[in-house]
Amino acid sequence: MRLTVPLVLASASPRRLHLLKAMGLDPVVHPADVDERMVGEETAEGMTKRLALAKAGAVAPSRPNSLVLGSDTVVVIDGAILGKPDSPEEAARMLKTLSGRTHQVMTSVGLIHNATDRSVVGLGVTDVTFDKLTDTQISRYVDSGAPLDKAGSYGIQDDQGAFFVNHIRGDYYTVVGLPLNLLYRLIVSSFPDLLSS
Repeated sequence: MRLTVPLVLASASPRRLHLLKAMGLDPVVHPADVDERMVGEETAEGMTKRLALAKAGAVAPSRPNSLVLGSDTVVVIDGAILGKPDSPEEAARMLKTLSGRTHQVMTSVGLIHNATDRSVVGLGVTDVTFDKLTDTQISRYVDSGAPLDKAGSYGIQDDQGAFFVNHIRGDYYTVVGLPLNLLYRLIVSSFPDLLSS
C-alpha cells in the first residue's frame, strides 16, 4: 500500500512502527502526549476509541497535510481494563489474573487528515486464552522487563509472552497493537483519494 501524503504515527511503539514498515509504509514518528486515564463510566471500547482519536488529534494540527494514525490497546477481563502496569508487582498481579483464563484484547485505530477535515476510528477485538502460569514463569517474565510497557503486562510477540498463549480467536495483530486488516479497510473506505494508484 502506498499513500500520496505522509503517514504520521502518533506513537512511540516500536511494534507499531515495525508493522507499518512491513506494510510497505514509511511513517514519520511523532508520539502524542495524551492522558490515558479512563473518563467517568466509559466502556473499554469507548475508552480505546477515544484515546486512538485523541492521540491522532494531538498531532494532526502540526501535520495538516499528513494522514495521522493514533492507536490504543487495552486488555479486558471480568469487565476490568488492564492497561500498562505501573510496577513489576502490578505486572505480576495482572499475569496471575490472566493465568488459565480467556480475556479480550481491544485495539482501536484512529486516522485524521486535517487538510480535508476527515477522521475515522475503528475497533478490533480478539479473544486470547492463556495457559495456567506458574509463579516461576511469571517471575522470569516480569524480571525480563518485557511486560512493563504493554497493556495487560504481556506481548504476544515476545519470546516468553508467546509461550503463555494457548490460542486466540480473532486478529493476531490486534493483540500486537495494530490491527492491519482494520487499518487497511479504514484507509480504503475513508481515504481512497490518498492512496497511490
